[in-house]
Amino acid sequence: MTSSNGFTDEQKQYLAGWAFGSDVARAVHDLPVLSSSAAKGASVQLGPAGASVTEPPVSAFLHPDRLAIAAQDRAMAAGGKLVKEEQAKRDKPPLDLWDQMRREAEAGQFPKGTDVFLYKFHGLFHVAPAQNAFMCRLRMPGGALTSWQLRGIAEIADRRAGGYLDVTTRANLQLREIRPKDGVHVVQELTDLGILIRGSGGDNIRNVTASPLSGIDPHERIETLPLAREMHHAILQRREMYGLPRKFNIAFDGAGSVSALEDTNDVGFTAVEVLADSATADAPAGIYFLLSLGGITGHRDLARPTGVLLRPDECVEVALAIVRVFIAAGDRTNRDRARLKYVLDDWGFDRFLGEAEKELGRPLFRFPVEKLDLRRAEIRHSHIGFHPQKQAGKVYAGVALPVGRMNSEQARAIASIAERFGDGSIRLTVWQNLIVAGIDERDVDAVKEAIEACGLAWSASNVRGGLVACTGASGCKYAAAHTKENALALADWLEQRIELDVPVNIHLTGCKHSCAQHYIGDIGLIATKVEVEDDLVEGYHVFVGGGYGNDAGIAREAATGVPFETVPATVERLLSAYLRGRYGAAESFVAFARRLSDEELRSVAAGHDNLIPAA
Repeated sequence: MTSSNGFTDEQKQYLAGWAFGSDVARAVHDLPVLSSSAAKGASVQLGPAGASVTEPPVSAFLHPDRLAIAAQDRAMAAGGKLVKEEQAKRDKPPLDLWDQMRREAEAGQFPKGTDVFLYKFHGLFHVAPAQNAFMCRLRMPGGALTSWQLRGIAEIADRRAGGYLDVTTRANLQLREIRPKDGVHVVQELTDLGILIRGSGGDNIRNVTASPLSGIDPHERIETLPLAREMHHAILQRREMYGLPRKFNIAFDGAGSVSALEDTNDVGFTAVEVLADSATADAPAGIYFLLSLGGITGHRDLARPTGVLLRPDECVEVALAIVRVFIAAGDRTNRDRARLKYVLDDWGFDRFLGEAEKELGRPLFRFPVEKLDLRRAEIRHSHIGFHPQKQAGKVYAGVALPVGRMNSEQARAIASIAERFGDGSIRLTVWQNLIVAGIDERDVDAVKEAIEACGLAWSASNVRGGLVACTGASGCKYAAAHTKENALALADWLEQRIELDVPVNIHLTGCKHSCAQHYIGDIGLIATKVEVEDDLVEGYHVFVGGGYGNDAGIAREAATGVPFETVPATVERLLSAYLRGRYGAAESFVAFARRLSDEELRSVAAGHDNLIPAA
C-alpha cells in the first residue's frame, strides 16, 4: 500500500526506525540524513554513481546495513564520492554473499572485481598474484584455542590448504594455498570446530586480542581473556558492527608479563590500579581499565590515554559505542583517511568522547592519569621458554615458531603435548609464537623433549625470540620483499656474529600496511625496491628505537633504501654499537638508541660508528 506522500507502509516503518537509530549520526554531522531529506523531496544521490533521485529506491530502505548506508548517504549529500569499496558494500551486502560463494566454489572460480574485497568479510582472501589461491584468516578471541581445535585446523590445512599454519601479529591463525573449490568448505569446517570467522577481514573489527597469559600470569592485575571473548561475541551478534569504513582493532592488556600491545590498537584497554591514597568515593581503590584511542602504527601513531576510567564490566559496552560513532563519522570517500585516528585528529578527543557518551546515554568517568598506578610487569621474551604460573606447581611453555609458521604435523604435536602434559589449552601471542599452559613442574624435561622432537624450539636466541615478520611477497601482493625468508637469513647472519645478552625485537614488514609493526621494533625494517645497477632488488628502510608499553614510542629512520644483501651487516653494526656503547647490560637497546641523535644513528648504520666509543 502507498500513502498520499508517496511512501509505502514498509518504507514509513523503516524511516521511523532509522530516525531512532540515527541519533549519533545527527549529533555527529550537521547534515540532513536520508529520512528527513527524502521526506521533504530533496534530491539525494543514491545507487549508481551519478544517479540522483528524489526518493530512494525501495532497495535502499530495505538494505540490511542501514547504519553504514546512512553514513554513506551523508557523505554523498555533502558532495563526496564513495570509494569503490564503499560502493561495493552498498550494491551487494557482503554478509549476504554466501549463496554466490557456494556457486562459485562449485564452478571452481575465484571472485572477480570488487567481489574479491567482499569475500574478505567471510575470511577468504584471494591473494593473487602472490599466490593464485585463497588465504583464510581465522578469529581466535584472545588468541586462545583448545588442543582439539588446533588438531582440527591441522586436518583442514592438510586436506584443503598448504599443510601449514601461520601465527599472525594479532595472536591469530591463517591458512594458505586454498583452492577455489575449497574456500567455502574451509569456512564450514572451521565453524564445525566452533571457530566463527565472519568479519575476520574487510572493513571489520579484527581479532580481539588479550594478554596471552590471562589467568595464569603471577604478575597480571586482572584476567583479560574473558573480556576478549565477550567482545568477540558482542561483535558477532550485532550486524551493524560489520559496517565500518575500514578495519578496527581492539585489545585488552592485564599489565602482566607478556604485552597484548594494546597501545597499537584503535581501542586499547590497559589494566591500572587506583591506590588507597588516590581513591575517591567515585573511584574506590582497586583495578580498573584505562581507555586509550587511536593507535595505528603504520601511520606512526600509538593509542593515547583518554583519562576515561572503566570498571571491567563497562569495557565492552563502551567499545561498542565507540565503534558506532566511528561508523557514523569515518571517512567513506578516502581509504587512506578512513581510520579512527583521522576522526580523532579532525575532532579532538573531547568531541569524540562526547559523541560516545551520547551513544551510551550517560557520561564517562574521568580520573587523573597521573594519580593512577600504571606500572606493568613486562618481562621481555617471557613468551619463550618455561616460566612459573600463579597456580602452584604449574609452569607454561613458550614455543618459538620460525617467523610464526608451523606445519600441520607440528600443530598436531603441540595439540598432543597440551593434552598429555598441559591443561589442553594453547595461547597464541602477538609475537607469532605460542604457549602451552598448565604443565606440571615434574614434566618439564619431557615437554622439552617433545617440543624438540617435532622440530620446534622451547628456547631461542635473543635475536630469534624477538623476530617478527609479516607474510611477505610469497603470499601478499602488496609486499615488496620476501620478509619471512629474509628474516630467517638475517637471524642466521646475526647469530654467527653477535652474542646478545638481552632481548632485542627485530620486525620485518613488507609494505606500508605494517602488519609486522616495524615502527615499534627495537629495529624495524620496511621493504622497498632498491635500484642496483640496472636492476630493482629487494631492500629495506631501517628504523631504530621503537617500543611499546613502558617503552612506547615510534622508531626513527637510520638508513634508507638498503639492498637486502647488505641489511644483515647494517643491523649487525647497530647491535655492535649498542653492545660497545651502552651503559651496562641494564641499558636496553631502545634506551641506547633514543639517546643518540638522528645523525649518530645514521652514521652507525652506514658503518661510520667511531662516534660511539665504548661506554
